[in-house]
Amino acid sequence: QVQLAESGGGLVQAGGSLRLSCTASGRTFSTWPMGWFRQAPGKEREFVATIRGSGATTYYSDSVKGRFTISRDNAKNTVYLQMNSLKPEDTAVYYCAARTRLSSGSITVYYTGVSDYDYWGQGTQVTVSS
Repeated sequence: QVQLAESGGGLVQAGGSLRLSCTASGRTFSTWPMGWFRQAPGKEREFVATIRGSGATTYYSDSVKGRFTISRDNAKNTVYLQMNSLKPEDTAVYYCAARTRLSSGSITVYYTGVSDYDYWGQGTQVTVSS
């Protein structure tokens, strides 16, 4: 059983920054693609960013590209989401997710769907005021 614990959410003014962290249990963290998703009230959960196990490749939704950066520290079993130039429309609960099933070896394959992931954290609230 894999457990994921997010932290770092909070209230920030538009234009500000936050860094989310997600720490995972498990010995093979470095092999798992990891993702960040978000869910605003009344909306479906949506993809934000993903990173391959090695950390060498990343992929972002168009809505956050250029503002958010996903990274990981495999020695700490932790994935990060640095969020800059935050906008009110970024307000949501942010979830990290782990894909522990067999993944493609191709670095051009990105996992962007909710069903692509096997384990989820409890979520952390990010609120951006205008």
